[in-house]
This record gives sequence, C-alpha cells and structure tokens, in this order.
Amino acid sequence: MTDLQTLQTELLAAITAANDETTLEAVRIAALGKSGSVSALLKTLGAMTPDERKEQGPRINGLKEAVNAALAARKDALKNAALEARLNTETIDVTLPVREPPAEIGRIHPISQVVDELTAIFADMGFAVAEGPDIETDDLNFTKLNFPEGHPAREMHDTFYFNPKPDGSRLLLRTHTSPVQIRALLTRPLPVYVVSPGKCFRTDPLDATHSPVFHQIECLAVDEGLTMADLRGAVQVFVDAMFGEGLRTRLRPDYFPFTEPSADVSMECHVCRGASTRPGGAPCRVCRSQGWIELAGCGMVNPRVLVACGVDPEKYSGFAFGFGIERMLMFRHNVEDMRDMVEGDVRFTRPFGMEI
Repeated sequence: MTDLQTLQTELLAAITAANDETTLEAVRIAALGKSGSVSALLKTLGAMTPDERKEQGPRINGLKEAVNAALAARKDALKNAALEARLNTETIDVTLPVREPPAEIGRIHPISQVVDELTAIFADMGFAVAEGPDIETDDLNFTKLNFPEGHPAREMHDTFYFNPKPDGSRLLLRTHTSPVQIRALLTRPLPVYVVSPGKCFRTDPLDATHSPVFHQIECLAVDEGLTMADLRGAVQVFVDAMFGEGLRTRLRPDYFPFTEPSADVSMECHVCRGASTRPGGAPCRVCRSQGWIELAGCGMVNPRVLVACGVDPEKYSGFAFGFGIERMLMFRHNVEDMRDMVEGDVRFTRPFGMEI
C-alpha cells in the first residue's frame, strides 16, 4: 500500500504518453479493467480490518478518481487534436453546389414526363396549351357539350357533385378536360387551335385499370373548312411523332355527344408492328396479340356545341380528339397496374430516369 503514489505516477505518465485512443484504452484496461492494477487494490479492501479500511480506502479511491479524470482529459485532448488535424488537411470549395444524398433527389413523375412530351408534340403542330379549373359548372361540363338531361354521365354514380347552391345549381369536379375547350371557344378569337391536358375525376374504383383521379389530354381545332381529312392527318402526325413513323392508324364509327360524326382511333401496335406476336413467336403483351391498340376518341365538333359557344356552324367547323394519359403510359412502357402510378414508390419512378 506504500506504493500507491508510485503507481499513480506511473499510470498518469502512461496516460499522458498515449498518442491515440487505442493506446489510451489499453492503459485504462491495465489500470481499471477487471484484472487491472487499481481494481486489484480495490478488491483487497474486503480483507482489511475496519481501521485499515478506514485508512487505505480513501487513498485507493482517490487513486481511482485521479486515473479516471486523467483518462477523460486525455481522451478529449486526443479528439480535439484529431479534429484539428482533419481541419488542417481537408479543404472544401464552398463555391461548388452541394451534392444531395440520393434519397433527397427528386424525380419528375412518369405522368408529368408524358404530359410534357405530348404538349411539345402538339405545340410543334401549332396548338396552344389551354388550362381550366378542376371545379366546373354543370353547364360547361355537360350542357354546352350536348349532354342531354338524364344522360348517364350526369348521374351521381359517375360524377362528383358539390352540395347544391341556394338557386339549385351544383358545381362538380370535371369528368373530362372538354370544358377547357368550351372555355377556349367562349374566350378566344377564331380560329382556335388548343390542346388541354389536365386532371379529371370520376367515381371509379382504384384498381389495375381504373382510378377516381386520372389525366386526359384533348385537342381542339375550329377554323373555316376543316374536315375529317384534317382530323385524320392530325392523328397520323401525332402518332408519327409519338411512336415513330410507319405505324398505320384506323378510324371506326363511334358515338360521343360533342362530336358528329364520331370515331374510335386505333393504331398499329408499336411493339409487334401489327404482327400480333413478337420475334420468336411470343404473344405480344402490349396489344394482347390483337395487332392494334385503341388510342383515342375523335370526331368533328358537333354543330350544337359550336352554336352553344356562339360560333357560326355555317362558317366554321372543327375536329377534336382526346385520350387518357395513364393509358398512354401503360401501353407505351408496358405498365400493367395503374396503382403503381399513384402509390409513390420510387422503384416505379426511378427507371424512368429523370431527376431534378
């Protein structure tokens, strides 16, 4: 016990001489570890007489406290020295932009990518982009588009209606982007060439092929002397720009209240090129081995719609066609489930490759 002072001097010297945290930890274990020199002295207190314990206990505990204090001080000194050395050796060019971690990098959603591509194609064809509100009146969403009273599309099972106003009228969430075309005819000077992308709302379930919130893009042209031939040409130019030249298109009779005559537009499958099978004989999944893909609805603007918008149908005629953007994304990129587009999973958006 007479060597306590000598032991303390040796331990403090070893702590001071430690030049890294590994060496310092070794000194700590040698002194305060389970088999350390200071720990061994503490174990002897139990075998001492009360008088010896009263005399030696404070001395041994004082040694332990001195060693602990020296260890803590040396550890802080080593950390500060390491930080200082790092600051002296590392340099940062503060004029460079900060590189964000991958999780913080945003990506343009595939639907937005398709919308941008479509509007660029129509802009090259001479169409201006027109936008309108998501909340519409019954008059613009239905009446001026020649939907008669009692039409199934007006019913609650198809349309999201707001509560009636005091005068009995009701606002609604637009069921298509056609009201934007009506607004264009009511506010823009003729001739009118517009394309209107945007959200639409219908009381559909969310499943693999349906969504209560979806996107459409519609094209409208109203001018003197427009015919079905102009419509046919506009459709073909669009298909050539979107999918590449050489794909055939076809129009088959259909019915829409706001166009007359109306047609269904289909195009030759851009994957199998109308052959119904892929190279090697495998069935084409995109067109389901039909060789054709239903693309859009189209037609000449119904004269009743022109009259409702104050346009003289004897002088002007027009054509319109439109389609769902999600559907375009699905068959163009072989997406099988519409829910993938809205669930926010980066594993779906990352393969599209665009970052902001």
